[in-house]
Amino acid sequence: MLFFSGEYRKNHLVRQGGQQAGSYRGEKGQKREKRSGSLWEGRYKSSIVSANEYLPACCRYVELNPLRAGMVEDPSEYAWSSCAAKIGISKQPWLNFDPFYLSLGKTSNERAEAYGRWLRKTVPEDEWKLIREATQRGQLTGGKKFTQEIAQKLGLRMELRGPGRPKKDKK
Repeated sequence: MLFFSGEYRKNHLVRQGGQQAGSYRGEKGQKREKRSGSLWEGRYKSSIVSANEYLPACCRYVELNPLRAGMVEDPSEYAWSSCAAKIGISKQPWLNFDPFYLSLGKTSNERAEAYGRWLRKTVPEDEWKLIREATQRGQLTGGKKFTQEIAQKLGLRMELRGPGRPKKDKK
């Protein structure tokens, strides 16, 4: 939601309007849609990604989301994706290509063909699983070495555990 306003009174009304929209969703929408929480709750998820190991895989995961969701028949058809530019169908002069994409070939045609082949290549199931779990849990997307490095730098224990408390030992 985007609101433009200039003075305090308008800002106050905008805040009230936003609160009412959220509370409407909270009260009436929850019953109808069998959900809980605010309008924005659970909508966006994120994960810190190991650029060396998993950034290309995460990019492919995002590029293929509209296809998996049945929104398009080809990932390049999704209007809000960089896929069409990366496979050479359209030009997006404002788009900065990542180092992985640039390493796929010396010319733009070579890169476009290589990216198209890579995008459509079968994705290992463990790759999908790692990305999904890390994103859903808000955890790191990377291998053991990456996780250990980040844990050491932050001084925190980071490991993938199941839900709930550990079971007590029976005596």
